[in-house]
Amino acid sequence: MTRAPILELTDATVVKDDRPVLHRLSLTIRDGEHTAILGPNGAGKSLLIGLLTNAERPLARDESGPPVRVFGRDDWDIFDLRRLLGVVSASLHVQFVAGNTEGRIRADAAVLSAFLASYGVLRYGEITAAMRDRAAAALETVGVAHLSSRFLDELSSGEARRVMLARVLVTEPRALVLDEPTTGLDLAARHAFMEIVRNLAITGRTIILVTHHLEEIVPEIERVVLLRAGRIVGDGPKSRMLVPEQLSHVFDLPVAIARADGYHYARPQI
Repeated sequence: MTRAPILELTDATVVKDDRPVLHRLSLTIRDGEHTAILGPNGAGKSLLIGLLTNAERPLARDESGPPVRVFGRDDWDIFDLRRLLGVVSASLHVQFVAGNTEGRIRADAAVLSAFLASYGVLRYGEITAAMRDRAAAALETVGVAHLSSRFLDELSSGEARRVMLARVLVTEPRALVLDEPTTGLDLAARHAFMEIVRNLAITGRTIILVTHHLEEIVPEIERVVLLRAGRIVGDGPKSRMLVPEQLSHVFDLPVAIARADGYHYARPQI
């Protein structure tokens, strides 16, 4: 049986400052289809995430049917969509630690705030015992349950990023969107975070990884979509996408590819 689509783009175009920055994208990602969207800075990856989350809207089309559907719909309330589509990014981490003007927040409270669609200290809304149990379980899943009573600004970047992942997981989303998820992390923290992602992929959570780091594409991700200058220039299995010819075109630089233990690595070929 064909699995239900998570994301459907049909000739989706996004215009900024009177110029198209995403050009007639057509793409379908189905439930259970772990996918990496790979491209350089400026390729349009952030705008593509915006289409997923309803933060960005495409141009209307004359043809019948909307250009963007998420979980089969184009009319989501953004707060309802957040519960089904969990987004983890470095900017979410910054929003909690550096941008929180309401005061310092503990790790467990940061996770619980997902139930209230809040990004600050819990002052309003009811937190039930069941919610606290789910928050504790989410922190356990990402390996930081022992840090639940610590303030986020006391944690290392790697620990805080895992708390952000727990916050997304606590609402039991159907899919995870990882937006450059290891930005700002050192080598050990990057490895630890991506090992958690591997476990989530194995246990059935659909992973959509958006990155410009080839080495972040974990072995469980089999499909790669290549994005360059706002256009999809390649879409298929890793064996056909992660090759020198394709990646040299995407990154506008000759590259050599190495493989080890299911991972791919690129280096400039001067």
